Amino acid sequence: MSIIIDENTKLVVSGLTGREGTFHGLRNRDYGTQVVAGVTPGKGGQDVEGIPVFDLIAESVEQADANTSMIFVPARFAAKAINEAIDSGVETVIAITEGIPVMDMLPTYWRAKEKGVTLIGPNCPGILSPEKANVGIIPAQFFDPGKIGVVSKSGTLTYQIGNELKQAGEGNSTIVGIGGDPIVGSDFIDILTLFEADPETELIVMVGEIGGDAEERAADFIAESISKPVVGYIAGFTAPPGKQMGHAGAIISGSSGTAQAKQEALEAKGVRVGQSPTEAAKIAVEILGGT
Repeated sequence: MSIIIDENTKLVVSGLTGREGTFHGLRNRDYGTQVVAGVTPGKGGQDVEGIPVFDLIAESVEQADANTSMIFVPARFAAKAINEAIDSGVETVIAITEGIPVMDMLPTYWRAKEKGVTLIGPNCPGILSPEKANVGIIPAQFFDPGKIGVVSKSGTLTYQIGNELKQAGEGNSTIVGIGGDPIVGSDFIDILTLFEADPETELIVMVGEIGGDAEERAADFIAESISKPVVGYIAGFTAPPGKQMGHAGAIISGSSGTAQAKQEALEAKGVRVGQSPTEAAKIAVEILGGT
C-alpha cells in the first residue's frame, strides 16, 4: 500500500499553463500519475499536451473526476487557490507554492480541517509513492518501492536519504514532504499516524529541522502511539542561534528549537537519530536487517 496518493489518484493542477506547472505536471504524468485536468482562470477550454484546462477546480471534479489538487500558483494568489480546492470536493490538496503569507494560511489551515481535506504544504516538494504516483517536484529516480516511509520538512535532504536507501537495496512505501513554512496543513503527527496504519510500511524515517517544537511533539506521540521503529535526522546542527536557515519556520532562539534539543527529545523517547542523512539511512537499514 501507500499513503495519501496511489494508482487511483486523479490530479488537477492549478497553474498547469504556467512554466513550472506545465513542467512538473507533465513530469508527474510521465511518471504514471493520472493528471486529468489543469486549472487557470480565463483559459478554460484550452489544453496542455492533451490535458484539459478548466476555469475552476470544481469543474475538474465534476467533469474529469479529479480527487487531488496540486497548487502551482504565485504566493499572493495561492491561499485563494487552496481554498477553492478545499471547497471543490477533492480529498487532498498539495501546495507546492512557497512564501504564502502566514495570515493568509491561518484561516486556510482551519478551513481544510473543518472540511476534512488532507492539506500537504505549502512550501513542500509534494508526495511520491514509488511506481504508483508522483504529485509534486520529488525526483523519483532517487527512490525505489519498499517498506520505509519518509516524512520530511526538507526536500533535498529527503532525496539524499532516499538515494542512500536505494544504494543499500532498500526502498520506500511513500515519501511525504510536509513543508517548511510556519503553518503547514499536515504535521509530523498526522503523517506518522498514517504510516502506523499502513501495513506495508515497516519503518519510518522522520527528517526535521531547527525551529519550532514539531519534532518534540512528535517524539511524545511516537512514544505513546507508534509501534513501528522510527529513525530521525535533524537538519541544522551547526546553525547559530537567531539565524533562519532556509525555511521560514527554521529559526532558533537560545536553546529552544535547536537540533541538539530535538535530538535529545527524540532519543529520550527511543528514536535513534542520525547526525547526517547518510547515518540516518544506515541506521534504518541496520534496524530492518535485525527485524
